[in-house]
Amino acid sequence: MSLRFPGPAGALEGLIDRPSRKPEPDSEDPGPRAAVIFAHAHPLRGGTMHTKAVYQGAKGLTRIGCAVLRFNFRGVGASTGAFDGGDGELDDFRAGVAFMTSQYPGVPLWGAGFSFGSWVALEAGAADARVSLLVGIAPPVARQEYRFEHILTCTKPKFFVQGSLDETCRLKDLRAFYAALPEPKELVVIDGADHLFSGRAAEVGEALEDLLADFTPDRGRVKDTDA
Repeated sequence: MSLRFPGPAGALEGLIDRPSRKPEPDSEDPGPRAAVIFAHAHPLRGGTMHTKAVYQGAKGLTRIGCAVLRFNFRGVGASTGAFDGGDGELDDFRAGVAFMTSQYPGVPLWGAGFSFGSWVALEAGAADARVSLLVGIAPPVARQEYRFEHILTCTKPKFFVQGSLDETCRLKDLRAFYAALPEPKELVVIDGADHLFSGRAAEVGEALEDLLADFTPDRGRVKDTDA
């Protein structure tokens, strides 16, 4: 469902992917398992809410019962405004959190993102008490322009998906970053995948589905695997 919702620089364009998992016959529909705010890659490098890794990641989350808001940052698509170097995009993400809170009151909120969007989701989500779980896909942890501060002390559940051949966000850099994070945390490495998961984007959704299908809030770290 395409939509517009209020952002700090004007209306933001988005869409909600509804849960594809159906309730059991004769059972009451409990609603979405979680409401997810999913941020896309860098706006000046072609990132949009339709980027393949974002699309497939969202689809994987709907298969485990989540409602997922994909949205365009300011200045992308029909979203009002212009790229703000990161600070404004953090505010856009927070606007997405507020919107999903209003759409799904009482439902757990998760933050997710790909590349630049993973920095936005991890940092904004770590600092926001409304967000209970974080997902980072190919986060740019070694790029000096991105300040990973809140996530380094965050004790919320954190899940990462990374390509082994990522030329932009190298696996060795993510492993060093990951080692410094407090529990709970989990990492899946997709063997042979580059930064854009070229030809492998569907595996992003599959990885998130595998990681989070059986997640419960009291579950600790279970696996650190190569897919």
